[in-house]
Amino acid sequence: MTQFKTTHLYALLTFIFLALVITLLSPHDEETFQYQVVEGRPWMGEELLVAPFTFPIYKSDEMIQRERDSVRQTILPYYQIDTITGSKMLRKWDDDWSAKWSREVTDEAYYFYMHNYLKELYRNGIIEEEIASKLRQEDVLEVKLLSADQVSRLTPATLFSTPMEAYQQATERVPQGMSKSIVRKFDPSKYIEVNVYPNEAKTQQVIDDELRNLSKSMGVVQKGERIIGKGEIVSPHQYDILQSLRRVTEEQRDSNLRQVLPMSVGTFLIIASLLVGLWFFLFYYRPKIVKEYKNTLFLSLLILIYAILTIIFARMDLGAWVYAIPFVSVAILVRTFFESRTAVYVFLTTVLICALYVPFPLEFVVIQFVAGMVAVFSLRSLSSRAQIIRATFLIFVIYNVMTCSYSLMTGGALGSNDLSNLLYFSFNLIFNMFSYLLIYLIERSFGYVSNITLVELSDVNRPLPRQLSEQAPGTFQHSMQVALLASEAATAIGADARLVRAGAVYHDIGKMRNAAYFTENQGAINPHDQLTPTESAAVIIKHVTDGLAMAQKHNLPQAIQDFIRMHHGRGMTKYFYTQYCNEHPDETVDVDKFTYPGPNPNTKETGILMLADAIEASSRSLKDLSKETLIAHVNKIIDSIVADGLLNDTPLTFRDIQTIKDVFAEKLATIYHSRIAYPELKR
Repeated sequence: MTQFKTTHLYALLTFIFLALVITLLSPHDEETFQYQVVEGRPWMGEELLVAPFTFPIYKSDEMIQRERDSVRQTILPYYQIDTITGSKMLRKWDDDWSAKWSREVTDEAYYFYMHNYLKELYRNGIIEEEIASKLRQEDVLEVKLLSADQVSRLTPATLFSTPMEAYQQATERVPQGMSKSIVRKFDPSKYIEVNVYPNEAKTQQVIDDELRNLSKSMGVVQKGERIIGKGEIVSPHQYDILQSLRRVTEEQRDSNLRQVLPMSVGTFLIIASLLVGLWFFLFYYRPKIVKEYKNTLFLSLLILIYAILTIIFARMDLGAWVYAIPFVSVAILVRTFFESRTAVYVFLTTVLICALYVPFPLEFVVIQFVAGMVAVFSLRSLSSRAQIIRATFLIFVIYNVMTCSYSLMTGGALGSNDLSNLLYFSFNLIFNMFSYLLIYLIERSFGYVSNITLVELSDVNRPLPRQLSEQAPGTFQHSMQVALLASEAATAIGADARLVRAGAVYHDIGKMRNAAYFTENQGAINPHDQLTPTESAAVIIKHVTDGLAMAQKHNLPQAIQDFIRMHHGRGMTKYFYTQYCNEHPDETVDVDKFTYPGPNPNTKETGILMLADAIEASSRSLKDLSKETLIAHVNKIIDSIVADGLLNDTPLTFRDIQTIKDVFAEKLATIYHSRIAYPELKR
């Protein structure tokens, strides 16, 4: 049984606190109407629905908007006529005729022509050219013309004239027997001024009055009247009735503590039960996950983010748009950093919590469950970002197949709702494709290392491995052999082979600083011949701290830095320690000067690397490479490390140790197998 630790308690309390936060964010005040309604889909109520009270059938927002637009289009614009201007212009013409034109033009017919024309012109109205153009563009045929006493009369817009039109008519409509040139000599433009103007205030007042008089309802449903039966397709009229019932129900609710508190308690208990169930799974089957609090924090934040998104969509009444939320990304992200079963449990917990706030929760859970399972198992051996892209397209197909299947099952045919779902799932596809960007962000924030990153780090063409191959080629070859041994051993005992392989590539990068001081890089000259054992030990030990400095400079993940720090643990540089003891037999030796800073390995992977490093390095000095010698050598080195207690902090078992020994012996035999000698050509 898993031992209960403080971190396990912290994880449990965090999940309970998470349930409380989600409960507080939940839209309890919007849940008094218990039915989910979608026009064109079957009614999913458990029984026949009758009106619980009398209520009006409210018009939809779209219908009200159409009616308002219709009012604005049908109300005739109001114009104000200025009668004073016409009277003034007529007097001016009369005065000019008496003072001047009567002496030059003896025929009084010209006087009466101009007088009558101006009288008719001002009675019909003269408007600005810009206003006339606007009336023509808007196809306004009639207007309401207001006189000085605010009495309106219906006037055809075609009766209005612009100043230019009035002048042209005055000079062109001259009766037969009269001269147009004489009329032009009168200069009719002097007697033409605008006398009709738009009365926008009056027009807007009439529109506002009409809008206020618009009814917001289109009928009444009496108490006890049948609304809809189970399984019936929701018609547009029934949809309006159900939406009206929702509106009236919510308007009548009494949002006091006595009503909200039971709802909040119920919501909290449901969410807390789901999260505590997840905690029990992690505690009993994945204790290493809740052992580190950062894992609990990561999972909690992931669940909280998706719960908040769903609640926001619920508050905005976006309905099926909830399918645009990339819930499957939860499974993808958790699977990236943990194993498949944990991803499934976390994903299902998230979906079940979010189902409390979505329309048709059963349909939602089933669709998300299938898509999530496909996502998890399509990424069971995740090693490249391309796999995530392929998985998102597969998920897109699954989503559409599932929704179409539901439509066929419930409605019998595919319809416009399925085309709308295609739009939602397209957004979902785009968001899921960006999951790989979140992987990098999460790695940096929580110190995780994904398989994708491990594969990239294992590439020997990256800067540090390439630099190692150039400056310390012997160490580079040693690291490659260690990577081979360690990854094979990790695979054999069920450890993370990708992690141990990447750790092996970088574990000795610190040797680049003093490459010539390590035997695998030496030629005929050994620099240690010029140093004391203490100085030599310091140089050798320093490759650990130098490696850590280089790893930090290049922002290598903490998991990789652990391999650099732990691959010698608190072991000793026994060669120089023994040499010093032999040279100073009567002296008490300061063991710390010959001891690596550590710490000792604390995972299976770091423990395997320590063993592989020791085996690979020591096997190079063997003269006899027979299978028996290699087996004895492997047993000797590993037993020595175990006896020194360097693996005490790792979860490696005796069975694991024996398996590792067998793998190392087998691989060394393969590496050092004898080669046949090619015969020389004799002539």
